[in-house]
Amino acid sequence: MAETRQGTTDGNSPDFSRSGAAADGTWAAYQPDGERSWNLRGATHLYRRAAFGATWAQLQQALTDGPQAAVTRLVRPPGEMVEFQRVFDEYDIAAGSSSSDDGPRAWWLRRMIETRHPLLEKMTLFWHSHFGISRARVTTGRLLVRLIHTLRGQALGNYGEMLAAMLHEPAVFLGLDADTNRKSLPNDHVARQLLTQYGPGPEAFDEQDVGETARALTGWFVFRDELRFVEREHDTGVKRILGQSGPWTTEDVLRIVLQHPATARNIVRRVYRWLISETGEPEAHVLEPLAASFRQDYDIRRLVETMLRSNWFFSPQAYRQRVKCPVELALSMIRPLEGSVPTLRLGETLAHLGQDLLRPPTVAGWLGGRYWLNPAAMRERVELAVALLTPGGAHGAGLDPLALVQRHGAADPPAAAELLIDVLLGGDVPVEVRARLVQRAAESSAGDWPGRLRELVQDIATLPEFQLA
Repeated sequence: MAETRQGTTDGNSPDFSRSGAAADGTWAAYQPDGERSWNLRGATHLYRRAAFGATWAQLQQALTDGPQAAVTRLVRPPGEMVEFQRVFDEYDIAAGSSSSDDGPRAWWLRRMIETRHPLLEKMTLFWHSHFGISRARVTTGRLLVRLIHTLRGQALGNYGEMLAAMLHEPAVFLGLDADTNRKSLPNDHVARQLLTQYGPGPEAFDEQDVGETARALTGWFVFRDELRFVEREHDTGVKRILGQSGPWTTEDVLRIVLQHPATARNIVRRVYRWLISETGEPEAHVLEPLAASFRQDYDIRRLVETMLRSNWFFSPQAYRQRVKCPVELALSMIRPLEGSVPTLRLGETLAHLGQDLLRPPTVAGWLGGRYWLNPAAMRERVELAVALLTPGGAHGAGLDPLALVQRHGAADPPAAAELLIDVLLGGDVPVEVRARLVQRAAESSAGDWPGRLRELVQDIATLPEFQLA
């Protein structure tokens, strides 16, 4: 078992507890040294945020590679993805032709479980919430599937191109109840969402900007599930939007929104909450270097990569400073345990927990944070862990921790407990909790070992530490 203990540490806080995050070093690349070592906690933290958890082999690879190479592997995974994406796209499109959300939702979850590029799916999930378009208003399933494909195609691409693509998706106009936008009666729903959520944010504009933006977007209609531009319905007059005046069109609106300095700050702040911390508002000196860089060309991959490589990411300011959303919670059991479950039922379960894929609750997406931790939700999160580990229950054969520990050479219950604590939590639980879990495992007999390991994983998955990303 010596090889499976690589990187194991004890204690309650990361070894990289000195952030090195002065104003001029916050986003510098993290380099381990005598005071901030690279260990299992750091590798597990990286995979919790940039993926949906890691297998034991992936953690060992990350420990061997070091933090910067590990980030590279997540941002630019080795191997060919084209065939994988093509096959799953075909499944999605076929499922999207049905009247139910079940098929597309299940195939997306299957893709998240099996993908070799989990960061891409993690960011697609982020943008799905950011744009907040729901199947509740988009009655044609294939339109929402197409929108998710568009988001995936730009999830690590260019935000300006993504925004332009969104404003040419019929699902966006239907989802915002803006399928008609006449010159005589401008519809301000897309304009308001563009300025509030997708652009500079609510503090950067007033109602006049909303009205003038709506005029610039006149002429767009959804006919038979296709977005079409009717030139005679476009208002060609002069509009004043965010301080700029002219006979603006949709393309001009995009340019003006992207030029506004608050837009980059707004998007960077939202990505920060997803990848770094959702506890409190980051100080201006922390966000501004990222916003200034992002504003140059709106390169999402560079923004994400800078965050993941940074001193700030590998610091207490980021460590366990997010609550796992239900999708993350489920997948952070499934992927590390190298298992699989029927995703049709999983989609239903996650919807019951409050994260119904394809149906964000509002145009602002899922709120996240403490929203996931109300008393009722906590009971359901515990029940999810139990259900995923119950053989012959709601989720098929259930996850099998025994197969995992045997595959990695854990020869007895205490060693199995140590391995499971390390793979699921990076070894980072209070000493007394670790001792209690290992002792319970040691008390099990050979005959009840499979069931006891399932109970052990249930205990781990319901710890407060496991609820945090």
